[in-house]
Amino acid sequence: MASICALIVDDSSVMRKIVERSLRQAGLNLSEVVEASNGAEALAAVQKHKVDLILCDINMPVMDGLEFVKQLSGLDIAKPIPVVMITTEGSEGHVVQALAAGARGYIRKPFTPDQVKEHVLPVLQARP
Repeated sequence: MASICALIVDDSSVMRKIVERSLRQAGLNLSEVVEASNGAEALAAVQKHKVDLILCDINMPVMDGLEFVKQLSGLDIAKPIPVVMITTEGSEGHVVQALAAGARGYIRKPFTPDQVKEHVLPVLQARP
């Protein structure tokens, strides 16, 4: 698989590093990792960087992950970028909300690199 730029969106800097490490352990070739601590920062990052994949938490200050995905889906530049939610919100309602908003995958915390690989690789392979 070609190298990719991943945008990791989480209000915890520690969690952003854990997600990055899990992506690398899952075998993804990351050319660049961009970080954002909320949805508003992530929207700005998408317009500044050529992002191939977004991993996003739900519960964040300023703009939560669900609102971010909804706003992202309205940007033509971002339509081909797959979003995978990584969150502690494990209810079926949250999964349905995230997928309805435009997310293409959902991973519940805590997670393993194998789970990241299982959910992220199909999403990347399905990109146009």
